Amino acid sequence: MAHIDPTLSGKTPTKIEKILWSLLPLGGLIAVIFLWISNYQPAYQYQLPWFSLLNINFLIYIDGLSLLMLSLITGIGCAVYLYAAGYFADHPQLRRLYVLLSVFMLAMIGCVVSDHLLLFFLFWELTSITSFLLVLFNYQAEENRTSAKQALLVTGSGGLCMLAGFLWLWQLTGTAQISEIIKILPDYLSQPHFKWILLLILIGAFTKSAQFPFQFWLPNAMAAPTPVSAYLHSATMVKLGIFLLARLDYALSDWALWQQILQTVGSITAAWGMMLALRERDLKKILAWSTVASLGTMVVLIGLDSSSASIAVVTFVLAHALYKAPLFFVAGNIDHATGTRIIDHLGGLKRYMPWTATVAILAALSMAGMPTSFGFIAKEALTVAKEADDTLPFSAYGNIIFSIIAVAVAAVAAIRVFWLHPGNNITPHVQEVRIKMLLAPALVAIVGLFIGLTPQLAIPFIKIAAQTITAKPIGDVDLYFNWEALQTTGLTILATVLFGLIVFYFWDRLHYAFDRFLKLFPQWGGAATYTRIVDQIPALTAKVTGRFQHGLLSGYIRWMLGFTLISLTLSLIWAISQGVNISVNITTLLDPLPSLGLISAATLICIGAIFVMLSAKPFILLLNSGLVGFGSALLFVFVSAPDVALTQFVVETILVIILSSILIILIQSKSADFNRPQDRRKHPKQLLFTLLLSVLVASIILVTLLVMLGLDFDHSVSDFYIENSVPEAYGRNIINVILVDFRALDTFGEVAVMLFSLLAARPLLRELKRQTGLLKRNKTEKSQEVQDETP
Repeated sequence: MAHIDPTLSGKTPTKIEKILWSLLPLGGLIAVIFLWISNYQPAYQYQLPWFSLLNINFLIYIDGLSLLMLSLITGIGCAVYLYAAGYFADHPQLRRLYVLLSVFMLAMIGCVVSDHLLLFFLFWELTSITSFLLVLFNYQAEENRTSAKQALLVTGSGGLCMLAGFLWLWQLTGTAQISEIIKILPDYLSQPHFKWILLLILIGAFTKSAQFPFQFWLPNAMAAPTPVSAYLHSATMVKLGIFLLARLDYALSDWALWQQILQTVGSITAAWGMMLALRERDLKKILAWSTVASLGTMVVLIGLDSSSASIAVVTFVLAHALYKAPLFFVAGNIDHATGTRIIDHLGGLKRYMPWTATVAILAALSMAGMPTSFGFIAKEALTVAKEADDTLPFSAYGNIIFSIIAVAVAAVAAIRVFWLHPGNNITPHVQEVRIKMLLAPALVAIVGLFIGLTPQLAIPFIKIAAQTITAKPIGDVDLYFNWEALQTTGLTILATVLFGLIVFYFWDRLHYAFDRFLKLFPQWGGAATYTRIVDQIPALTAKVTGRFQHGLLSGYIRWMLGFTLISLTLSLIWAISQGVNISVNITTLLDPLPSLGLISAATLICIGAIFVMLSAKPFILLLNSGLVGFGSALLFVFVSAPDVALTQFVVETILVIILSSILIILIQSKSADFNRPQDRRKHPKQLLFTLLLSVLVASIILVTLLVMLGLDFDHSVSDFYIENSVPEAYGRNIINVILVDFRALDTFGEVAVMLFSLLAARPLLRELKRQTGLLKRNKTEKSQEVQDETP
């Protein structure tokens, strides 16, 4: 952040207010630590009635996996809030950033503790919305707007797919409680539709955690400010998909299809993410692609069926947050001090930013998996997990690529920009950043170093979290650093470091070679597909709008009648195919004969409809259409529905008055096309089509009505209202009770529509009054002119 847009306005929070904001994640972290310490077997459940009639309750379930995520959300959140106070020290919109970060943190907490599918989905989508707003923080920049839209469309679309899978899963299992579903899910693996349910849920998880082919949105989201990137796109939000997969792994870990999908997708993501890191020159995007690769590795570990894999997942999730968040902070410090993140323009910053360079070294050692770091322990756990289980060959190769380029990326972030001197360095004179911007990454990096030196302190918590991922018992967890383990894996570590340093040394050459290689192929993949879809949306909507919203009333009527015809026909066919007993007795329907009032009302409706078709003048057509409305109101009178009849009379009268007012304005306006003679003659084929469609619709409606009248009447609904109108709603007029109490929301909507209609009619009537005044004034002026010209 090199400068602040001068068009922004706002008051920078005071120091006290910044401290109060920072207490939010700190208070949460203290609560999480208390839960860890107070109970080594956490499984806290809480239920609050919400929508009981729909079986939707506010269910909370906290186990080891939830506590792991809560630790990251609140712990990294403390560092982010502290860092933001220095990064945006003089920014007028810092308060808005704190509000959005707080909403996001609450959404993340809600997601990882929710034990109901719909509640989980609501918080899941809230994280997508707040992520959109946070990436859009610097909304003046086109890059931020484009990246925010892309992230929202990709993750939001995946969330909708996941919602469909959740609802389908709810219908299949009969419960929406996640903890219960996990227990009974193995019994439904043989169901024919379960694979489609799984696919929908996986799409949601893959889009959120940037898995292939949806990985492209995460590096583009690096347009967000550094505190947002470190919090959302490294440590927390992108791990929500990992959290969901880990939850399901407890029930699906033995399923071969589950293992194959996760190992394949995760391996492609890990290898491709690290390869694409070579194409970038922006330091934050290089770190972002390495994050994509790390997320892919986590998915591979979840796809392994062993207790050691569960330990590796938990360890790697924690280690990744402890080294990647500080590296993002380091990239933010460099951008803040120099005004650029392009590695070609950075070098020799160690002399000017020694403390930032020190933090970068500490975090990079963990990312590279060097001994005494927590990253080393995480990679040891990863190696043990893959040796203990049969993995796909491609997964092994993907892990090798990931490990080698991880060393190279760590060297770029910690050595190249601080210790080397590129020839086109444009930042020779910079200053070290504020203490808050150093303290935040230093604390996180030191925590990672401390756990790496004393892993025995973290083993009980890692074991608890790992046990919630797998149904297999977890024995003793051996994550201690010792020289014997180093001797057995020392050659592997040395080879990885050596090849990583070779990649680092030839980074620029590999970058240009890989870039030229990719240009030989046509544009394909997730990013290109997304661009094509988004670019085609305006053209598609224009075609659809031109086809359906053409402005011709006759066309609209044909579409509505056609839809009615198709829907009713399909309903009748479905009823017949289901074996519904349909017996229609015309004699019974006409015995007793309708009353004279009903016959008169029906006759009035028919006469009005015929006159509407024959009317040539718009004003006469309007009056004849009023006959249809008043005939319908009269029909309600004779079927003992006076309240509905009164409503129909009022609405029809207001409608005729408003439309008549509009017609008067159009008729009196000399410049209106309305006064021109209209040729209402139609082509014979068009007339034949209209007549045929009308006959078909009328016939289907008649048959449908006869079928409905021939079916046995179901008294259950009417009996319910009769029995409950007095004890539940304290009303004896059942119709009023239904409208006001049982269907109160519908009635509220109808009242709102009436209110909006009156509000819409008010300016029309005002315009009518104004036009009438103008006409009178013009007539008066013309009369005066004629009198003046008369000798």
